[in-house]
Amino acid sequence: MRCDEPKKILPVGKLPLEQLRSLLRHLPKHDPRLLVGPQIGEDAAVIDAGDRCLVVATDPVTFATEQIGRYAVHVNANDVAVMGARPLWFFVVMLLPENRTTPELAETIMADVQTTCEELGVTLGGGHTEITQGLDRPILVGQMLGEVAPTRLVRKTRIAIADRILLSRGVAIEGTAILAREKAEQLRERIDADVLARAAHFLIEPGISVVSAALAAAKVGDAVHAMHDPTEGGLATGLFELVAPAGLGLRVVREHIPIFPETDTICDVLTLDPLKLIASGALLIAVAPDRVDSVRTAIEATGISVAVIGEVRPSSEGITIVTNGTVEPLTPAVRDEIARAFESG
Repeated sequence: MRCDEPKKILPVGKLPLEQLRSLLRHLPKHDPRLLVGPQIGEDAAVIDAGDRCLVVATDPVTFATEQIGRYAVHVNANDVAVMGARPLWFFVVMLLPENRTTPELAETIMADVQTTCEELGVTLGGGHTEITQGLDRPILVGQMLGEVAPTRLVRKTRIAIADRILLSRGVAIEGTAILAREKAEQLRERIDADVLARAAHFLIEPGISVVSAALAAAKVGDAVHAMHDPTEGGLATGLFELVAPAGLGLRVVREHIPIFPETDTICDVLTLDPLKLIASGALLIAVAPDRVDSVRTAIEATGISVAVIGEVRPSSEGITIVTNGTVEPLTPAVRDEIARAFESG
């Protein structure tokens, strides 16, 4: 690159996949006890701890401001639970904005963290707090640790051709809640107040936790070949991440994907794609074809709905979506739709 050429500036959101691949490609792995390390499609590390596996996840919350503590606990607990592990210990880094932080703000965030940990049976183990220069809103970075017996660990490398893809609840719970809360002034001019109120309450009901659904599915045993919670980049990116570690393809049917009507309404007003909107609260599960009913029954017993939205295909078929009988490629989001919504003001 010539010195007079402008440097490429990356947009807000996850690093582009090719950039991330470049960063991960040459990372060394010195410790054989690291069973699952950094790779595309995996949101938690797994460490061999003898008679159990230690599952470790870390994730920030950067878009939400209301109830940010609740978000931070749940998104990290979800990443542990999809490996079949029970979340047990939480650590949090709380970065607070200069010139805007009050004692009440810090106390409110910490109360949300503590309450959510108690709801999940998780112990708050520690972390770090500071008022940080240059921030205009709080940012939380969480780390969750959990345990699972080695024989019950769920790894995406077990996913197989013809596995059915199940989706719990629907999309996009987290994105809908964030937009309803953070964009309320803009949305209330075009959306009925009761619809907007329900959407804002999505953080609580149906909620963004997949822990109950994931642990219920994992108890069915070897029927579950892989689990993944679609987060940033929405369902489209989550589906890509589900099959990436095994290098396989998949096909889903758009008409089979449950999309909340509140999500549809908000996305229509803001001209967003609901399949590429941050989707914590949904769970993707790859299940052996002959065990679908067993897994659905186990999850539905917890009061959570489940839909079969597609199946795993050979890598040669790629990742596709069928809409009204027409098959088209389904590409992961270049960046989450919520980033576009915030950028547009």
